[in-house]
Amino acid sequence: MKRRITLALLAGISTQAAFSSPTDELLPKDTTKVFDIEEIVVIATPKENSRLRQQPLSATSFSQNEMRGNAVTSVKSLSGLVPNLFIPDYGSKLTTSVYVRGIGSRINTPAVGLYVDNIPFIDKSAFDFNYSDIERIDVMRGPQGTLYGRNTMGGLIRVFTKSPFTYQGTDLRLSGATYNDYKASLTHYHRISPHFAFSVGLFYQHNGGFFKNSLTGKRIDTDDEFGGRIRAIWLPKENLKLDFTVNYEYTNQGGYPYEYTGKVEGEEDRAEYIGKIAYNNECGYKRNLLNTGLNLEHQAENFILSSVTGFQYLYDQMNLDQDFTEQDLYTMMQKQNSKTLSEEIVLKSKPGRRWQWTTGISGFYQWLGTNAPVTFQADGVNWLNQTINTNANRYMPQIQMGPMSMKFQFSDQINGSQLPINGRFDTPILNGAVFHQSTFNDLFGLEGLSLTAGLRLDYESLRLKYDTGCEFTHTYSLSGVLQPLNKEISMIPEQSFESRNNYQGKLSHDYVQLLPKIALQYNFDKGNNIYVSATKGYRSGGYNIQMFSDLLQNDMQSSMMKDVADVTIPVINNVPMIGDDIKQKVIGILEGMSASGETDIQATTLYKPEYSWNYEIGSHLTLFNGKLQTDLALFYMSTRDQQLSRFAESGLGRITVNAGKSRSLGGEVALRAQITDAFSLNGNYGYTYATFTDYVTEERINGQKQEVSYNGHYVPFVPKHTFTVGGEYVFALKKNSFLDNITVNAAYRAAGRIYWTEKNDVSQALYGTLNGRVSFNKGNGQVAFWVNNALNKDYQAFYFETMSRGFAQKGRPVQVGVDIRCRF
Repeated sequence: MKRRITLALLAGISTQAAFSSPTDELLPKDTTKVFDIEEIVVIATPKENSRLRQQPLSATSFSQNEMRGNAVTSVKSLSGLVPNLFIPDYGSKLTTSVYVRGIGSRINTPAVGLYVDNIPFIDKSAFDFNYSDIERIDVMRGPQGTLYGRNTMGGLIRVFTKSPFTYQGTDLRLSGATYNDYKASLTHYHRISPHFAFSVGLFYQHNGGFFKNSLTGKRIDTDDEFGGRIRAIWLPKENLKLDFTVNYEYTNQGGYPYEYTGKVEGEEDRAEYIGKIAYNNECGYKRNLLNTGLNLEHQAENFILSSVTGFQYLYDQMNLDQDFTEQDLYTMMQKQNSKTLSEEIVLKSKPGRRWQWTTGISGFYQWLGTNAPVTFQADGVNWLNQTINTNANRYMPQIQMGPMSMKFQFSDQINGSQLPINGRFDTPILNGAVFHQSTFNDLFGLEGLSLTAGLRLDYESLRLKYDTGCEFTHTYSLSGVLQPLNKEISMIPEQSFESRNNYQGKLSHDYVQLLPKIALQYNFDKGNNIYVSATKGYRSGGYNIQMFSDLLQNDMQSSMMKDVADVTIPVINNVPMIGDDIKQKVIGILEGMSASGETDIQATTLYKPEYSWNYEIGSHLTLFNGKLQTDLALFYMSTRDQQLSRFAESGLGRITVNAGKSRSLGGEVALRAQITDAFSLNGNYGYTYATFTDYVTEERINGQKQEVSYNGHYVPFVPKHTFTVGGEYVFALKKNSFLDNITVNAAYRAAGRIYWTEKNDVSQALYGTLNGRVSFNKGNGQVAFWVNNALNKDYQAFYFETMSRGFAQKGRPVQVGVDIRCRF
């Protein structure tokens, strides 16, 4: 019976007192020491046998108290709290861009992985979820591919929810803030017996929005969310644990608050809109997200067997005014229907052995169907017509007939006020891997010296089934204008044509990767070590489905000109007054504009995997009898085929392209200090110098394609500096006072300089935000007043360019609020 109860306690945290404490993690009254989160919270992980600070890697952990004190309410709230971690908060929950040490991802495959209760979140459209029931967060920096596989080349974020074996009772939280922000959550934890416990929680959140659309006067970044989580842990035997979770969330967001910053090229034509959000079509994002999983752990005499089964269902819809202006140019709607089934089976040695090992197999299959139509609206159709006719008339020759001349007048018009370009895509992914990692302690008989070596064989199969196209009618006519009579002569009367362009087919591509890791570590004692490591990182490739809009636009213009050429060339040939040289010139223009070569769909849409090698030296130190914890690291990362996000040349959506090579070097330092029993300080600093070393590409400049070199330019979206300085002070009050204590938290976060483009011609300078919180604690109740961005710092959270125009989203202004928490 004693062993059963012990196992039940280890399913959550090591002591039940953590829940009954007024602030969850109050400092002990008998000594001055730093609380090591991992010593308080014992959370089972299938792959590691030692705590994070005992492993040869850079990592940061957050307890519940630290998350509250630093206003961590989602994955985006971690930005700046971890050295060299930058997660800009912009757009919607569809976009979670995570940048670490010079690499990151705006769209498509992530560069940093996410695991929740040991279950992988494959699609980063699901990364931004509610944190109302979170116990601990670990952020591991540098490639984690040997144990965790694809898309962890920048690092890994692990999130753990609260265990019902530890937390008992009901937790009620209410929150209100300026800008009409309201939150509520209710979670009940119940341990029925030493063998079974469960928890049930619900939450609701409403955000009134920070930014207004100047055309409508309404706030556009509103947000309504609700959902819940169920977790059940069953211990049928003293050496067996089953941990089941299911979580559902619904999100309905407005967006996107992108203000106009001016023309990038050409003469400014919207000066009155500079600094304003002004678009005419409603934008927003809706998401249904269901996650469920089962963790199974069997403790054998000489090993631990773990099985982690996960299933994720995501169904979402994004509506976007693609031109972000008051004009009715074009809109985009994207629906995703994703189902992912994952499985991982891991064997690892028992803790405390000289030879520590982990071996396992993993795999997942993702069904992903995307419906992504782009619709040219009235102004967009006019723009297409104007583009076609301007280009054609620009090259039409003039015929000289004695004292008179005639200029051809070309006219071809797409009929109707809308032109939809439909697109349906299936992009399933199959992934499988086998991996092993060993750590040999007391190497060569030297106590404290250890060698870690690991290797992962990773296989991935990509498939693309596409069905996209457009149908429309266009009307063509050709006339000649006689000068100086200014008389128009009809040469080809108006004729209408039906045009149909489409792409249908299937593509496939396979990748096989070897992901090695080697590290040497020396432990001075339990709390102090130094290590060196070399690790390979890998981010998978994929297909740019939004490229089909570009292909169809080009084919549409070619097919229109082919209809034109078919009726025009015979007429031109039969006009005797036109010389042969003019005839050939006109025919050449028409045939050139109607030419449509064979398109290599695979080469056009496929972007390649990204690879990196990370070399690192670091140290974890615990000094002054536990009063100070210090983590240090220096790194050098070499990256090949770096994936970058761009708008397609037509402006119809974003695509991923591969740069040549880049390198990133820098350092990190993190400190936690317990000055007194009541006063603690923490801080971190990260420096990243990330530049392209081999990146030469072609770009259209003033209508002409030119070769451009970005060698030596900084990698965009990566801040050179990140740092945080924060502290906490607990005012302990006398016994039988109205309050038990008052806790004050303050933190200043900073990031910059951030270059927004490969040209490095637009950037955000170093900026910082000051956040604070004052909590009044009594028994199981708490009232807290907080402020975010207390100095109301004005900064850009995001910037991009499309169609020769610049757009930016500002960071959120100052916001104040109150939280109420009651446990019973």
